[in-house]
Amino acid sequence: MSRDEQSQGKTKQELDRVVFIGRTFEEYTHMFDLEMSNLAGKSVLDCPSGACSFTAHGAKRGLDITASDIAYDHKPDDLEAKGLQDIRHAMETMEQAKRNYVWDYYGDVVGLRQHRQQALLDCVQDMREFPDRYVAAVLPELPFDNNQFHLVLSAHFLFMYSDRLDYDFHVQTIRELLRVASEEVRIFPLTDLSGGRYAHLERLIHELEADGFRVAEVKVPYEFMKNGNSLLSIRKF
Repeated sequence: MSRDEQSQGKTKQELDRVVFIGRTFEEYTHMFDLEMSNLAGKSVLDCPSGACSFTAHGAKRGLDITASDIAYDHKPDDLEAKGLQDIRHAMETMEQAKRNYVWDYYGDVVGLRQHRQQALLDCVQDMREFPDRYVAAVLPELPFDNNQFHLVLSAHFLFMYSDRLDYDFHVQTIRELLRVASEEVRIFPLTDLSGGRYAHLERLIHELEADGFRVAEVKVPYEFMKNGNSLLSIRKF
């Protein structure tokens, strides 16, 4: 069985186990401190990308972006329905936890809902029109070649779920993201779901630097979860 076939088999997950929520293109530019001029002529992977519209709107701007997520083994109509359900649930939860967040960007929960819904609708519409941009995969394995992308972006997955994903999973996943990146991997944010710094971040940085990678924490012009305003840049040269 080929690696692609193995990956496809692993993505046969029940949709109710997937949370399908994403961010807009504009949110991505702030979260990852991106300059569009620096992305021209480069290939980018967004993983895991969920219901983000970064790929959709990036393509309209002439950028070469691929999205990858465990959810992409499902039909766009099913993902849209699941995404709307997840947004409703998330907004209900958000009302009870508003004080844990910084509202400068969104204004209020209504504004946040609008961003989440717009990202979802733009994402699934692009999936219908350009399905090849959306590749199903289950981390810590990716169905891509070594150095296939110049830049790999990974948001709201690593570090955030450290109560469920152990250190070894983090290391395996980051090494896989580095395998398919020829230049750099950026991970955002550096906090867990409680807003605390990822407990093993210094250990991880030390291991990566020992392997010859250039690692830096970078402040970004975006903060929603309190203390979540930095990314981890891991460069290969």
